[in-house]
Amino acid sequence: MSFVALDSVKLGAVLDTLCPMHLLLDGTGHIRHAGPAMRKLSPGGAPEGMHLAELLDLRRPRASDRMEALLALAGRKLHFALRMPPRTELKGVLVPLPSEAGAGGEAPAGAVLNLSFGISIVDAVRDFALTSADFAATDLAIEMLYLVEAKSAAMEELRRLNTRLDGARIEALEASVTDKLTGLRNRRALEPVLTRMAETRADFALMHLDLDHFKGVNDTFGHAAGDAVLQAVACRLTSGTRDRDTLIRIGGDEFLLVLPEQSRTEAVADLAHRLIGEIARPIPYGDRRLTVSASIGASLSRGYDPLDPVRMMHDADTALYAAKAAGRGIYRLYTPELGQMGAGRPG
Repeated sequence: MSFVALDSVKLGAVLDTLCPMHLLLDGTGHIRHAGPAMRKLSPGGAPEGMHLAELLDLRRPRASDRMEALLALAGRKLHFALRMPPRTELKGVLVPLPSEAGAGGEAPAGAVLNLSFGISIVDAVRDFALTSADFAATDLAIEMLYLVEAKSAAMEELRRLNTRLDGARIEALEASVTDKLTGLRNRRALEPVLTRMAETRADFALMHLDLDHFKGVNDTFGHAAGDAVLQAVACRLTSGTRDRDTLIRIGGDEFLLVLPEQSRTEAVADLAHRLIGEIARPIPYGDRRLTVSASIGASLSRGYDPLDPVRMMHDADTALYAAKAAGRGIYRLYTPELGQMGAGRPG
């Protein structure tokens, strides 16, 4: 049957069902008809009248965009890309149509260019909102798309699962180094913090704080009152220090403060006195007002060469109990002279 007997309108209607992603070309390479799926990929949705080279860029094999050169590639796999963004890649095969006979001889032959997506099907469906109706009923591209969608759904579920697992792991790690009563760090957090400070080689201060008369609160008002005092003290320590400072409840009514970039004796003393003053303020508990005081001992990293965090902790502890021995509610900074005095825990 000749191309004359089956005109472009009728042929286009047949091709629309068999291969919705097609272009019907005349003998000069201009588009007479485009399949419904191809229209969605075309500027304005109506590529009729455009030359094929205005719509598609032939990537492989390299050849002229003249119709004669394209017809020479009939039956071969052709690689195209849309001229306009997003430059979706397509693969196709060109099939010549029978020449039209006329008084002046044979008219230039036309052709059908049947296109498919290849590896760009996912991008094309996403970018141009194609659905199963835009493909032939027997087109395996649909099955490929379903497989890709299933894989994407599975990958998304795995991503959500990994996110939940990461969140649970972080929560578990956070809980393992957090004091449940006060929300401060616990003793398990101490070694990593000191190790990090030692590795950075930056100056820092170490404060050892112990509450005075805390046992009397527990004995007189009960452990619930003691817990309320510890929580209030933690809040006052937090509000009185910087975000980059690490506050650790090392047990009972003892706290350790790791203060990065604190190396000035006067600045550390000012902070200690402010904290002692804040903690001394009465703590509301029901209809009562509970009072405790705090003693603080400190050591500065710049006094150690090489830096020895373990020795710093020992020296801060020595300074703390020197403060308690001096009357409590007092701050002391460790010095070699203080160490020689052999200050220790008061009985």
